[in-house]
Amino acid sequence: MRLGRVGYLVVAVIGLFWADAIGASQDPDEAINIHVYSEARDSVVNITNVVIDYDIFFQPYASASTGSGVVIDTRGHIVTNNHVVQRASELEVTLADESKWPAKVIGTDPSTDLAVIRIKAPAERLHPLPFGESGDLKVGQKVLAIGNPFGLEQSLTTGIVSSIRRYLKINEIEMERVIQTDAAINPGNSGGPLLDSDGRLIGINTAIFSPSGGNVGIGFAVPVDTVKGVAKELMDKGYVSYAWLGVEMQTLIPRFAEALKLPIERGVMIGRLVRKGPADQASLRGGSTRVIVGNTRLIVGGDIIVEADGQAIASSEELQRMLRGKKPGDTMRLTVFRDGKRTALSVTLGERPVG
Repeated sequence: MRLGRVGYLVVAVIGLFWADAIGASQDPDEAINIHVYSEARDSVVNITNVVIDYDIFFQPYASASTGSGVVIDTRGHIVTNNHVVQRASELEVTLADESKWPAKVIGTDPSTDLAVIRIKAPAERLHPLPFGESGDLKVGQKVLAIGNPFGLEQSLTTGIVSSIRRYLKINEIEMERVIQTDAAINPGNSGGPLLDSDGRLIGINTAIFSPSGGNVGIGFAVPVDTVKGVAKELMDKGYVSYAWLGVEMQTLIPRFAEALKLPIERGVMIGRLVRKGPADQASLRGGSTRVIVGNTRLIVGGDIIVEADGQAIASSEELQRMLRGKKPGDTMRLTVFRDGKRTALSVTLGERPVG
């Protein structure tokens, strides 16, 4: 049975009276921790990923890694991190009752480091975790993490929301509205749930910042509002649709502009175009000449995007963020610097090719 916020307060009060009755020192916070763990632990799974590699003599050998996941329905769907299941030759899921099940990858989304896998377990063995909301999270709010750090199954850690990162770049992937927490998250926690004090899923633990490889109190989780949309698309079609311009981009910075003798200092340089892609069909121009400025290789001679939908664009990251807010088929109005003057164009965005 799942309890609401009032229910957890009742549990806390009962815990206080019970503690007084037996002479224990359990406080309301402990009562909440205990109840959230007891309610949520059956929804958390251990995932073993077996990868087949080859040595220098081209002989195959197997290596295994582990992570965590969250049961999201009684059909056997489990959400986890993309990096937990990538390159898998075999996947095995261990449920809280210690039963083991082979798993199949339904879909992955490297852009959010999320994946959905599925096991064919009876519905009565599956305990979906209720989804919460991440749009109204507050810094300082209590959070709990359950996972399998270093293979130690069903471990609970607690902390707070340390920050809501508007943008965070992890291994060349930029994500939005990422939850930063000081709840201890270690290798093996990846793919496990970040919970609020009502025991609802508010994020999927995805990464830590650590010079040593262990927890230093800075962990990150993909917000559940992102998880909901991505998981639905992965279950529906196996991939996530993203708007696509069909260009190779490079940020124009003042140093490049000075070396290339350009009258503008900021924008996005278009290198190569995908043939018959959205930008090509909208008559944008790609670069034609390769040059080296300092230690950077550039393709020059193409359009330089300086505005998108009326907003000044100073970097390829800014343009990519705007594209993430679009859908395939949407129109984007671009202003480009071409032949010494500004030119306005409209592009009908396509769907980014899978992979």
